[in-house]
Amino acid sequence: MGIQWMAKGAAALALVIAAAAAPAQQNFKMRVQTAVPSASIYFELLKRFGDRVDKMSNGRLKMEMMPDGAIVPAFEILDAVDKGIVEGGYAWTHYWSGKNPTAGLFSNPMAGAGVGMDQLSHIAWIFEGGGYDLYRKLYTDILKVNVEPLFIQPMGPDPLGWFKTPIASTADFKKMKYRSPPGITGEIFKEMGVAAVALPGGDIVPAAQRGTIDAAEWIGPADDLNLGLQTVWKHYYLQGLHQSTDIGEVLINKTFWDKLPADLQAIVRTAAMASMTETYTFNVYRNAQAVIKLRNEFKVTIHDTPKDFFPEFVKATNVVLDRYAGKDKFFKEVLDSQRNFAQIVVPYWTKILDLYSNLGNAAIESGAVGKKQ
Repeated sequence: MGIQWMAKGAAALALVIAAAAAPAQQNFKMRVQTAVPSASIYFELLKRFGDRVDKMSNGRLKMEMMPDGAIVPAFEILDAVDKGIVEGGYAWTHYWSGKNPTAGLFSNPMAGAGVGMDQLSHIAWIFEGGGYDLYRKLYTDILKVNVEPLFIQPMGPDPLGWFKTPIASTADFKKMKYRSPPGITGEIFKEMGVAAVALPGGDIVPAAQRGTIDAAEWIGPADDLNLGLQTVWKHYYLQGLHQSTDIGEVLINKTFWDKLPADLQAIVRTAAMASMTETYTFNVYRNAQAVIKLRNEFKVTIHDTPKDFFPEFVKATNVVLDRYAGKDKFFKEVLDSQRNFAQIVVPYWTKILDLYSNLGNAAIESGAVGKKQ
């Protein structure tokens, strides 16, 4: 009996010694400076992403999401993450087009890289067509910044946007001063003859109220509603090509990232992939709800974009993209990758999209669902 007691005591003592010798698990906190206001549905999705990481890591990694401008302005997020002013940032790669024009091809290849990629085929290029390797190359080799990039939110397509007065043609559009995204997208509008200016999200409504601009795009019906554009203008065009596909990213300071244990890194990557799916569901339902509210409560008129806009924009897109490809080796590498992928995917996927378009229109025309938006 005494021997058994001594054996149990020795075993218990060994467990205590082992526990004391084991390194304590380290906890981490990550501040994420975003480029969207707190009212944005994408800010809500980012908070869900942070909550998911918190639960999956059992509290070892906590993320604090901060709205646009909390620490630095939207266009300074990359520099702030690179320098470690914040541990993380959220924006879109086209915000860094001033550093290298190729950046815009990753978050929103305009008019589907000029060859018709939609949001899902763009995502397919990233994960199946070599896009992610090129995306990392952008930050490590081209921009040479100390960040770990993650795609997180596929939020396209972005509407053509809000207009002071209705437009019947692209010629009418060219008479207006228009807020567009920065970088090549704005250059494409200028190639078409549209007076385009880049503004951060928080500046759009004040500029509209002052009459500084006559038209503007932001993100989509739900976010546009939260931003308050319907309080200024009442003409809304849902179909846009400038960001027919659009993906938000989370940038993480690489020094901070490298300190995370491998399991926490895997948790962040997995949570980001979960957010990709969640964003799709948000876009479909929240934007559909917002369109109904805009029409019924705020008396916004929902228009179809003039048909002559599409060929003019595609033509201008390819002129501008080819111009950059002729000047920048990396730009050409990324653009060629997207266009080669599109040769395989777009013919097939367009037929599938025709299926859903025909199905939806048949349901609308039969009266099975509400009137066409």
